[in-house]
Amino acid sequence: MKKEYKVEGMSCHHCVHSVVLELNKLEINSHQVDIGRVSVDFDETKVNDEQIKAAIEEAGYKVVN
Repeated sequence: MKKEYKVEGMSCHHCVHSVVLELNKLEINSHQVDIGRVSVDFDETKVNDEQIKAAIEEAGYKVVN
C-alpha cells in the first residue's frame, strides 16, 4: 500500500533525517521524506498506518492527515 502523510513542524534537513531514522525501524518497503511530507510504500501485513504515524510523531512531528 502506498500512502502520503502531511506533517507539521518539519523545517530543515535535520528534521527529515529524524523522520527517516524512525521509519527505518519499521518494516516498510520504501519511503520518501521531504519537509512537510512523508510518502511510504508498505505491506499492511507487516506494518500498519498507526505504526507509521507513531514513528513520525516519535521523531517529534505531527501528522495532520
